[in-house]
Amino acid sequence: MRNKFMIGSLALVMGFGLVAGACSSDSESESTTTEAETTETTMADDMAGDENIVEIAVGNPDFTTLVELVTAAGLAETLSGDGPFTVFAPVNAAFAEVPAETLTALAADPTGALTDVLKLHVIAGEVDSAAATEAVGTCVETLGGKVLIGQEGDNLTFGGAIITDVDITGSNGIIHVIDGVVTAASADCPM
Repeated sequence: MRNKFMIGSLALVMGFGLVAGACSSDSESESTTTEAETTETTMADDMAGDENIVEIAVGNPDFTTLVELVTAAGLAETLSGDGPFTVFAPVNAAFAEVPAETLTALAADPTGALTDVLKLHVIAGEVDSAAATEAVGTCVETLGGKVLIGQEGDNLTFGGAIITDVDITGSNGIIHVIDGVVTAASADCPM
């Protein structure tokens, strides 16, 4: 995934270079565009992501439970907005590990307890994997409280959940995939 991110970043930088070069007053560069330049620009455009965070989640079968809960809590509209947001998105298997009675209680209070839990997974602003790595050992401010970014071996963690995939970029932010559900602000974080 890191190589994919580096390749995407390289394509993005090259794409910006091509755009800047195309804007020069040199008549030769204005009139000639190679197939390679067009491909690199297209790759850079694709990396920006046309879909917002909610649309990406809806299109991913690993996020069906998350999408159902975000919709029930009335947060889909917010997370479809301009942002930018960073979402630490639990997969279906993560929600399956939460005791059934806890999920039932959360679902029974969609605009209260459920919203509070879901907000623990959202940061206002963009935090890519490089920034998350730099934040290891510190607490980040989510919409629901402070959550500890940690490390277990080679794995980054968010509130104790392992981050399994990073830097899924949408038009209004970034998604990082996690294997657990954060149900409370981190006790290790100062209030």
